[in-house]
Amino acid sequence: MNNSTCSRRSLVKGMAGAAAFAIVGGLGLTGCGDPAAKADGSAPSDAAFKIGVLQLTEHPALDAANKGFVAAVEEAGIGAKINQQNAQNDQSACQTIASTLVNEGCDLILAIATPAAQAVAGATSDIPIVCTAITDFAASGLVKDNDAPGGNVTGTSDMNPVVDQIDLLHQLAPEAKKVGLLYCTAESNSKIQIELAAAELKKLGIEGVEYTASSSNEVQQVVESMMGKVDAIYTPTDNTIASAMTVIASIANEHKVPTVCGEVAHVEAGGLASLSINYEELGRRAGEMAVRILTEGAEPAAMPIESMGAAECDLVYNGQTAEALGIDVTSLVEDGATDVSAAE
Repeated sequence: MNNSTCSRRSLVKGMAGAAAFAIVGGLGLTGCGDPAAKADGSAPSDAAFKIGVLQLTEHPALDAANKGFVAAVEEAGIGAKINQQNAQNDQSACQTIASTLVNEGCDLILAIATPAAQAVAGATSDIPIVCTAITDFAASGLVKDNDAPGGNVTGTSDMNPVVDQIDLLHQLAPEAKKVGLLYCTAESNSKIQIELAAAELKKLGIEGVEYTASSSNEVQQVVESMMGKVDAIYTPTDNTIASAMTVIASIANEHKVPTVCGEVAHVEAGGLASLSINYEELGRRAGEMAVRILTEGAEPAAMPIESMGAAECDLVYNGQTAEALGIDVTSLVEDGATDVSAAE
């Protein structure tokens, strides 16, 4: 099948038994194009679905979401050729890759993280788009309403249990009077989480102070400026902050400032604790949505955005960090929390 006939509608029939699963890797723009020929050079009897993937950048949470998506598609046995692309946190690259995937006629595109999703949504209103690792689809302008998307975009949200995370911070650092709220101004979804965190801190009688960076290059200086001014730090699920979390944790831990985080990768990098979304499961659910679109004709417009509740999240802590900070995590252990430093 060539690109001009790469239509989702024309491929729905007769695909349930296809098994031509492949992943196209690398940073070069390889196309959604023709399925591989048979060993004897003849055309394959069953065409594969062409799925394009645009991931904003490399870090554990987004990588895990990608892994879960691929696993769900593979396990469905529908036959899919997946073209993996990574924008390396470059917005112009997001635009270029999105346009290329659209022009090559993919049957469906997965977008991982908000800037990637916005780039793909801006490039096509026809090809189904499934997104994941996005906090609020509606607030990001991707859908009309999270319960009734109304267009060609749907997916799974990584909206954090922010209130529960702030309560966790208060549990581990009950004497904290001032909490630094650290995020990147370039990420709109981070601001949503910060507002929720600030509101919960206010309820607890704790002052929340925003500290922002516009890029990863600014993070170290910003964190150093926080020392001596805050008693604890909260980091949301922010791609820029995630990429600099090792530096953040190193500075904060040296100054005995506990950091409660938006997700597990931050804790693995040296943060203290989190009630974390399971990003692999989040990606898996996005993959299941994609399979329904490709094989059952499900319409993104009528598929509500899916999310994970606090009860489905993972309670994690870093035992080495807790020891360095002198913080008692017995209550977390009793609640079944996982020590992510033990796996290092």
